[in-house]
Amino acid sequence: MRSHPATELSDRRMRPEDMRSPNRPAHLVIVLPLAFALALGACTSSAGGSGTPSTAAQAARLALAEQDRFAGIGPRDENLIGQAAWYRVAASGDGWEVLIRIGWGDCPAGCINEHRWTYTVARSGSVKLVKEQGDLLPDATGVRGRVTAGPTCPVVTDPPDPNCAERPVSGAVLVVSNAGGSEVARVTSAQDGTFVLELAPGSYRITPQPKDGLMGTPAPVDFEVAAGQPLTEVAVSYDTGIRG
Repeated sequence: MRSHPATELSDRRMRPEDMRSPNRPAHLVIVLPLAFALALGACTSSAGGSGTPSTAAQAARLALAEQDRFAGIGPRDENLIGQAAWYRVAASGDGWEVLIRIGWGDCPAGCINEHRWTYTVARSGSVKLVKEQGDLLPDATGVRGRVTAGPTCPVVTDPPDPNCAERPVSGAVLVVSNAGGSEVARVTSAQDGTFVLELAPGSYRITPQPKDGLMGTPAPVDFEVAAGQPLTEVAVSYDTGIRG
């Protein structure tokens, strides 16, 4: 007696070759992803990696990416008159040093004002701002002020004696923290007691640090930095300890 076709199907054992998709060799399942991975790796290594510079140009791109205001700045051209903004790269230790400069104010004649940033770029891709100097940027927001100490006379008169005005304090260290209490910057007063610091809009606190020769430290000062507004003015006064 012939068995019923359904019985033949149910009794038949499924063999591994029956599980393969038609017209698709099994080795392609492994070879194609492997070939894609190798090709991707080749592209990555040939480009040097976006975060691992191998040339001065790549190091410059990483430094220029640190601030939006650096967008569009090109390398310095000694033959270009009136070049307001430029960068220059030099090999330094295990990487490069990138100097970025922005100038303004009659730049065809050499620029009246300028601001410079110096970054180090390691071959690992890490970028660090090591120096910033120059005139305050036209669009800058932040804080500025003067550190003084008084009294300078044993007796305070009314009206005040100009000869007894508080004296400037140089070398005073001021720690700036944000609204969350995290330190964001430090600034040191100049010879005339002045200080200036660029900050993004927000709420901040200045905490003066102890100064040799002066009594105690001034109380912290809270202040606000507003977008599109002039620099916030802050006064810091130490106690000289002079008493009548």
